Amino acid sequence: MTQDDFSGRLRIAVVVGSVRRPRLADPLAAWLERELGAIDWLELDMIDLAAVSLPMHEMQPGGAVPSPIGSRLANADAFVFLTPEYNHSFPAPVKNAIDWHFTEWAYKPVAFVGYGASGGIRAVEQLRTVLPELRATTVRESVLLPMAWEHLDADGRFVPPPGTVHALHTMMNELRTWARALRPLRAADPAGRA
Repeated sequence: MTQDDFSGRLRIAVVVGSVRRPRLADPLAAWLERELGAIDWLELDMIDLAAVSLPMHEMQPGGAVPSPIGSRLANADAFVFLTPEYNHSFPAPVKNAIDWHFTEWAYKPVAFVGYGASGGIRAVEQLRTVLPELRATTVRESVLLPMAWEHLDADGRFVPPPGTVHALHTMMNELRTWARALRPLRAADPAGRA
């Protein structure tokens, strides 16, 4: 493994977890795309679950039939889940997307941007218990957006409250550290991806 393998750009997949229409996820995802798109060490892939067909009835043990996002997840070095909190948990489409895939998550770090009345904290904490079962590593830092609907401007764009952008960049720096540290494991393929 060369030094470039540790210092090159990382592919970060942002998984947008809400499939509701209309949804608060749209201005939040647009904000994330603007902020993360300006970071020079990453290549951004926005994966919107509302635009993906992952029927629950096609689920199989250990992952499902090939999915329309499987290769995008497999090619990612790390993930950011943008998740709402519905009824004290994360939404069913997020769990469905996780369960559809298996080795795509292995030995990759995951960060969270949660939103809801309490900032999505319960959704985030529950996801922290799910993803390690798939050999994913969740990073300590997260971004919680309580009552994000109160931070939309007249055009419907999300205007982050003070400290939010700093929290996002702190989280992304931690995600980068883990993504680079786990590269040797992904290259060795102990999860049997090849």
